[in-house]
Amino acid sequence: MGARDGGAAMHRRCSRAGKTLMNEGLKMNLKRPQAPNDVTPSGPDDPSRFLNRDLQWLEFNRRVLAQALDPRNPLLERVRFLAIFGSNLDEFFMKRVGGLRRQIEAGVGSPPWEPLTPAEQLVLIRERALEQTALATRTFRDVLVPKLRDENIELLEWASLNSVERTEAEAWYRRNIFPILTPLAVDPGHRFPFISNMSVSLGVLLRRPGESEALFARVKVPEIGGKLYRFGVTRRFVPLQEIIAHNLGDLFPGMEIVDVLPFRVTRNAEAERDNEDAEDLLEQIQQQLKERRFARVVRLEIGARHESRIMRFLEDELQLDEGDLYETDGMLDWSTVNELADLDASELRWPKWSPVAPQGLEDDDADIFALIRKGDVLVHHPYESFDHSVERFIEAAAADPKVLAIKQALYRTSGDSPFIPSLIRAAESGKQVAVLVELRARFDEARNIVWARKLEDAGVHVAYGVVGYKTHTKVALVVRQEQGGIRSYAHIGTGNYNSKTARLYEDIGLLTCDAAITEDLVGLFNYMTGRSRQTEYRKLLIAPVAMKRRFIECIDHEASLARAGKVGRIIVKMNQLEDRNVTDALYRAGIAGVSIDLIVRGFCCLRPGVRGLSENIRVTSTIGRFLEHSRVFWFGGGQADPLDGEFYIGSADWMYRNLNTRVECAAPIEQRAHRERLWSVLQYHMTDRRQRWIMTADGGYELSDPAELPTDAQSNDVDFLGTQQRVMRDVLDARARESAMRLHS
Repeated sequence: MGARDGGAAMHRRCSRAGKTLMNEGLKMNLKRPQAPNDVTPSGPDDPSRFLNRDLQWLEFNRRVLAQALDPRNPLLERVRFLAIFGSNLDEFFMKRVGGLRRQIEAGVGSPPWEPLTPAEQLVLIRERALEQTALATRTFRDVLVPKLRDENIELLEWASLNSVERTEAEAWYRRNIFPILTPLAVDPGHRFPFISNMSVSLGVLLRRPGESEALFARVKVPEIGGKLYRFGVTRRFVPLQEIIAHNLGDLFPGMEIVDVLPFRVTRNAEAERDNEDAEDLLEQIQQQLKERRFARVVRLEIGARHESRIMRFLEDELQLDEGDLYETDGMLDWSTVNELADLDASELRWPKWSPVAPQGLEDDDADIFALIRKGDVLVHHPYESFDHSVERFIEAAAADPKVLAIKQALYRTSGDSPFIPSLIRAAESGKQVAVLVELRARFDEARNIVWARKLEDAGVHVAYGVVGYKTHTKVALVVRQEQGGIRSYAHIGTGNYNSKTARLYEDIGLLTCDAAITEDLVGLFNYMTGRSRQTEYRKLLIAPVAMKRRFIECIDHEASLARAGKVGRIIVKMNQLEDRNVTDALYRAGIAGVSIDLIVRGFCCLRPGVRGLSENIRVTSTIGRFLEHSRVFWFGGGQADPLDGEFYIGSADWMYRNLNTRVECAAPIEQRAHRERLWSVLQYHMTDRRQRWIMTADGGYELSDPAELPTDAQSNDVDFLGTQQRVMRDVLDARARESAMRLHS
């Protein structure tokens, strides 16, 4: 690979086990504790060669939490990472813990490759979740709160308010909050109330003066408006929960308040229905949404309390086990701190990034179809503008009288999506418009149902997905009448058609009119909307048809090269790695001598660096300002120049669900300039000394060079720039060169 390949230098300055990140005097070890299944696999058939998926996901969230610990990040960004950490953990409990509970209740054990029983997994999940939540609480209380106070930003407890502030808060409460509150008591005439998912409530223990019998009442903290009350134009806040808790006498006049306990429940979001047998998928998803509101509680979070009658009462009424209870002396709902992170204080945030228009699309009047005819367009978000490229592609198609048809697959789109009005305008102007709306996109089902109905009302042909499979691919097709006949144009991406996340997620997209690719895409849309059973595609890799087989063939080919004494080399960037067949193929290739670098942002179930199994495999994870979301696949093919290898981008991670039970698409990248851009991105990740975490054989992660924080003099040194900063620099430099060339042409 020569100088182009940064893999050999990747671990040169790697930190060793036990290194810690020093954070303003707070020493916090970020290496995870050992789990009982942290054993060294004896060989390629040992079940322990696969790490536990859920425990590895918790390792990912630990790396997110580490961003709040990192003093190199701006203060309000550190606060926001705490909110992201909490949101991630909430979703994990909703999606994963309920399934393990059902396994235990049904008497279903673990599969042969999983050494931990479901009960053992739950114990470890609880231990890790409690440990991480405690670390988050200490980080906020002991590190971030004092630093916020230094910036005159204060999150106050009721006891610390002065008399003027209390009077102001109480007056606001009586005007705006008190009329909304509905105290619900539990007694022989009142059943235990329904507790909605993820809502914070106050459990109140009451009694009549002079009586010993206590009554329970629940007060839900309203979710309208904010979760903090701000005192005027100051940066002083008090949680709404605190105001309500200290004014309960207004809700229960004449009663004695014995005890108050804040709590929050998390309900299972795993559906148990079989989509294969659904006659009406829309109706089924609507029913699942109703059932989700009343699903089993999988976690009860309470404010720290050693003994509490309220706690025991809640456990009994919600039919919980002791392991479902999570006590904390910190936030029940970490999304609360988003209101601090959203403050108008640019000096406490990363410098604003404005995505640049892709080359050739700087002019709003430029013909995007003419540009694509000149050659494929590779766009890298959020460095390059989503609205100037992908949104513009669909908007231009909707307005162009030469366009005959538009087809698009929507998985997650934003609430104010510009794609929906464009597609509606296209249909109303007489174009053939077909849209696949995936109703089963987790936690976006309700929004997608609304969009599907709106599109149908406008005359758009709407399909709800392929029966038995979730449609996760991100593709669009435009068919246009041109002078030489009909020509088709395509967009194939790694990320959703979502204008909001396109500003926060790192993704890559390809705009092309390559005939083989667009013909493949016609076949894919026929498969998604018309139940076609096409199994052969010329260039695209389609799951569940042939993508997995082709990727394993590519891995095996590199292994055969290595066995023949040639250079075998693989670099892959993805979100998760879990599929056992692909993992075993990687192990075989590593044993054969293939040098493998896996850039896996989230969880990885492969063990790197195990002697005799994976010493040729390295796994890293990049966590930073933008969520690394793109999937890039490179296979060297024995070529001297890496740009002559095979490059793909696509929507699928190497997970069983993506490769076997979802509709996914990956496209080859063939133009040399685009390959060079992708190669640079991969090299940046592999040599990153700022944002890169290095995975160890036991499933833990160590931060690259944690003790070598850059000084001010080094902050612009390329060696200390993270991957994302380097890509920003490259994009700006390229645009500056283009501007200079235009001035001199």
